Amino acid sequence: MSDISLEDRPTSRSESRLSTTSSSSSLLEAENYLLKKTTIENNDALINVYTGLPDKALFMAVFKYLDSQNFHYNLGWSVVNISRINQFLMTCMKLKLNPIHKDLALRFGCSVATNQIPTRHKNKTCMPSSFSPFTNCKMVIDCTEIYTEVPSQLDKQKYTYSSYKHRNTLKGLVGVAPNGTITFLSNLYVGNTSDKNIVKHCGVLTSFLAGDLILADKGFLIQDLLPPGVLLNIPPFLMKAQFSPEEARQTVTIARARIHVERAIRRIKEYKILQLIPQNLRPYSSMIFQVCGFLTTLNYPLIKEVEDRYFCE
Repeated sequence: MSDISLEDRPTSRSESRLSTTSSSSSLLEAENYLLKKTTIENNDALINVYTGLPDKALFMAVFKYLDSQNFHYNLGWSVVNISRINQFLMTCMKLKLNPIHKDLALRFGCSVATNQIPTRHKNKTCMPSSFSPFTNCKMVIDCTEIYTEVPSQLDKQKYTYSSYKHRNTLKGLVGVAPNGTITFLSNLYVGNTSDKNIVKHCGVLTSFLAGDLILADKGFLIQDLLPPGVLLNIPPFLMKAQFSPEEARQTVTIARARIHVERAIRRIKEYKILQLIPQNLRPYSSMIFQVCGFLTTLNYPLIKEVEDRYFCE
């Protein structure tokens, strides 16, 4: 920081403040230069680091779609001093890296202030080998929990407390197609909500038709909720000392197929904003969760067989 004097002499408080401000300004200009869209657009590695999207082509494709829509800002504000593409970059950075708002404000020079679900017939055109026993599978479902700050109100503390995680959480349902693509993301519910109640209320069941199969974990005892003709396949329960050979084979077969929803959830949680939802973001938590999930669908396929074909036609 060459513009901060290092001479061994007394300096007035105003001089010190002026010197530090000048240095900080230079640093901020450098930070702004490094992180604005114009300086990372030709570096796919940087785009991936800052946004979670794999390359410039996909970043620009998503932005061009969004840019054709009307932007609606929270609190009725308008943004005039940041270009739309840098607003998109800032949003992606917040989701991927979760920097504090002050950091984003400094970097960008501003104040702090559901996918269409493919049918099972479509799924069959890109069905991985692990799903060969489940050719009528439309979706694999599972729930995930996201930590949230402890609410100040005692009743909210009770409702968000998860006996599974032993912490205060929010809970959502994720559904993936057999090819690993996320096709459903629910809103987030308080942490003590059961898997069954989330399935009942989140709207996922409207996605299924007679003949469709759902794969799920053994905790999803939802047979009584299913629309007529919709099938559920969950691992067998251990009712004796050990599984029979057939039950063991069935458990392994289902696990090989279900692993992909777990991998999809891990990919969503790579967005650091989902490590802990603060109370001030609680009203937007479902939106944040769903946007992060949407962005992961733009990344490279989870399943190698699918990647080799690059996406179903």
